Amino acid sequence: MEIIFVIIVGAVIGLLGKLIAPGDKDNIPIWLTILCGIGGVVIGWYIYSAFGGDGSNGVDWVRWIVAVIVAAVLVVIASSVTGRNTGKRTHA
Repeated sequence: MEIIFVIIVGAVIGLLGKLIAPGDKDNIPIWLTILCGIGGVVIGWYIYSAFGGDGSNGVDWVRWIVAVIVAAVLVVIASSVTGRNTGKRTHA
């Protein structure tokens, strides 16, 4: 059940990461966005814990913000690696 939760949350976090990523990142496929979101959740939680985050009794907003930021970075990297970044390029 935990895997399904991470996939669902990863999809949402991936879409949020895509939303806040700089530039036009709409060209990466949805499956790659979901993978970036899952990576953002997992890596973000590790980063949060490494810097002393220990959770709270309610919703831990800082942990989720870190996950979204990591997902945004992963979306930018995925867009650059796949060559689907539609940013303006000048050829010399």
